[in-house]
Amino acid sequence: MKYAALGSAFAALVICFSGLAAHAQDASEKEIERYRQMLSDPMSNPGYLAVDRGEVLWKQARGTKNVSLETCDLGEGAGKLEGAYAHLPRYFKDADRVMDLEQRLLWCMDKVQGLDTKDVIARRFSSVGKPSDMEDLVAFIANKSNGMKIDIPQKHPKEIEMAAVGEALFFRRGGVNDFSCSTCHSDDGKRIRLQGLPNLSKPGKPAQETMGGWPTYRVSMGSIRTMQHRLWDCYRQQRWPVPEYASDSLTALTVYLQKQATGGEINVPSIKR
Repeated sequence: MKYAALGSAFAALVICFSGLAAHAQDASEKEIERYRQMLSDPMSNPGYLAVDRGEVLWKQARGTKNVSLETCDLGEGAGKLEGAYAHLPRYFKDADRVMDLEQRLLWCMDKVQGLDTKDVIARRFSSVGKPSDMEDLVAFIANKSNGMKIDIPQKHPKEIEMAAVGEALFFRRGGVNDFSCSTCHSDDGKRIRLQGLPNLSKPGKPAQETMGGWPTYRVSMGSIRTMQHRLWDCYRQQRWPVPEYASDSLTALTVYLQKQATGGEINVPSIKR
């Protein structure tokens, strides 16, 4: 009887502390969401500084041809930005490849501007006091699709192929931890610390809200970040060999994720932890 009573008391304490922990977690999430709302206005969101810098870069003449990127075709016609990000990645006939925005910008810098992209690639991710041309351009261009729905084309055989490759990569396990993207993102209700982990293995709201919020301003990093960085960092945290920047594998994975997010509304740059 004595041990039974102690067992019951211990169980009650566990339930009590579990309840307190859940309450604290809910309170923390609400405070985080309130903080995001406070910074959601363009006048408060530091990510809009990147948007402004990106606009300058888009219009700046550079490279051996001394021209701007304003004649770059991102899929909607030369120089047209509205809606371009909502339909990427996509197949480009002139390059005979499926490209995401960062791949396409590198292509245009090379072919349209005659710009040596080595420095752009070296600074692909910003650091303190050192903005990234690519992150700034992505922020500017993606912002032009705000309010539009994610709707990537899936008509060309190479677009269909990339979606299939991306799905295979999403579920492929590897690295020293034997992790895959699906390890964290294929079930409802998962979290790591205070961060919810959206289920990206099926179409629907979690995928739509996730993909519709990139690029984002990462408060913990003090920088704007693109989907290329998010995927690169996910592989790094899984202890996989980090993928090459602007590689076809990352584009394929992005195609799959964008397909899952079809119909999601774009609202960028967003705010994340």
